[in-house]
Amino acid sequence: MQLIVGRIGKPHGIRGEVTVEVRTDEPETRFASGMVLRTMPGANAATGRGPQTPEAVSGVAFQVPDELTVESARWHQGRLLVAFEGVLDRDVAEALRGTLVTVDSADVNPPEDPEEFHDHQLVGLAVVTPAGERLGEVARIDHAPASDLLVLRRPEGRTALIPFVKSIVPEVDLAGGRVVVDPPGGLLDL
Repeated sequence: MQLIVGRIGKPHGIRGEVTVEVRTDEPETRFASGMVLRTMPGANAATGRGPQTPEAVSGVAFQVPDELTVESARWHQGRLLVAFEGVLDRDVAEALRGTLVTVDSADVNPPEDPEEFHDHQLVGLAVVTPAGERLGEVARIDHAPASDLLVLRRPEGRTALIPFVKSIVPEVDLAGGRVVVDPPGGLLDL
């Protein structure tokens, strides 16, 4: 399974560096020099159009490769700037805009803290109350500023957001394939 670790943003400067919207807790590891990242072409932020092709960026004959190798990475004013091998100018960097970069989940070590989980470990787990009543399943994880949110897919097709905090989610049983949720009254009705 491919795990998204970042999204390439706008070019920075004229030598091919790009900003990266980080989507990992370990950016120093994922964007270390020499790391090979798989690509998933995304929407071009400037045009709103789909995957990048040579035609999507006027005058640049460049196809987003299947893999990008990190040449260097550095922080600048709170943003991660990354230089990829072979991306030598601003036009080619612009062609990468919107591309998602991923790693294989098999290459990601499980967290050392038993109370910490990777998103891919939680997606698809059954969500039940402490009494065992099935509420639905985890559709995805949203990373909000205050806390992470479990996006619960309800049986009737609606979704609900559940703050991923110990008082509301007292137990995560990966082996049993379930998450125990003790929601306060009305939380699932929002």
